[in-house]
Amino acid sequence: MSEVKDIYEEQLDAFLIWMKDAGYTMYTQKSYLSDVYEFLESLNGKNIEQVKKLHVISYLSSVRERGVSDSTRNRKHAAVNCFFKALIEMELATQNPASGVKKSKTESNRTPSFLNEQELIRFFESVQGKYRTRNIAIFLLMAYMGLRIGEVHALNLSDFNPEHKTLNVFGKGRKWRSLPVPESVNQMLQQAIAERLEPWRAKEEAMFTSQKGRRLSIRCIQQIAAETFERFQADVPKQQRLSYSSHKLRHSFATMLLRKGADLRTVQELLGHSSIQTTTIYTHVTSREKEEAIARLNVQLPTTIR
Repeated sequence: MSEVKDIYEEQLDAFLIWMKDAGYTMYTQKSYLSDVYEFLESLNGKNIEQVKKLHVISYLSSVRERGVSDSTRNRKHAAVNCFFKALIEMELATQNPASGVKKSKTESNRTPSFLNEQELIRFFESVQGKYRTRNIAIFLLMAYMGLRIGEVHALNLSDFNPEHKTLNVFGKGRKWRSLPVPESVNQMLQQAIAERLEPWRAKEEAMFTSQKGRRLSIRCIQQIAAETFERFQADVPKQQRLSYSSHKLRHSFATMLLRKGADLRTVQELLGHSSIQTTTIYTHVTSREKEEAIARLNVQLPTTIR
């Protein structure tokens, strides 16, 4: 990796500057840089201007051969695409060989897994530990307000107005959205803030801090969620356990809203989706709901075949 950094130092530095200026989260910056490093290693020192579509497809094919998922392959493609886009804008390249490469087809109609309301109650009962109040507040924001993990990570104290029961959220695409805070969530947030550890830096505005008084990292939130989901499924045989993650709480929020009659456009706004097409993945129905719908029909047969 050090050799790659030496060869492409100017381009990598420019890409990082471009991502920061574009408002990419630290998590995305780190992820994209890692993917681009991997791609550059596959070039064997080739000059950037010599890179063709063939080299990009060759890299993505090698990634697929390692057995990664289609979504991971598409993320790596997106990283390389952004890299060349940044270089063009920074006048360090004249073409983007990744722009014409097709994405892998993913299961666009796959039903997102979620927890129903009874399961959510059991999930919250599984939250344990010294920082239980903080962690419950975090999961409430995901399960009952639909926040992404990166949005929770980025929250500052000034984003929350307990009196007006509103929360300002900085989401994808550098867009802000203002959300109403349910009373129970409002109370838990206030309690979590009251118990918040004093940050070691005087200017640290993070709403959620670690035991060292620093902004709670995305990785740490993911780990807390993983441990909680493990306790949540403690009574389930290992081979039957589902693959849950913190994002499933956001899925649960969207699913509950739609099942309670919220319109798609409202759910889109609450989730911060730029396209309503993204929101439609939550309009799934269960087999039981299909059966109940069919059962409501009063089938009338012709008398001649009775």
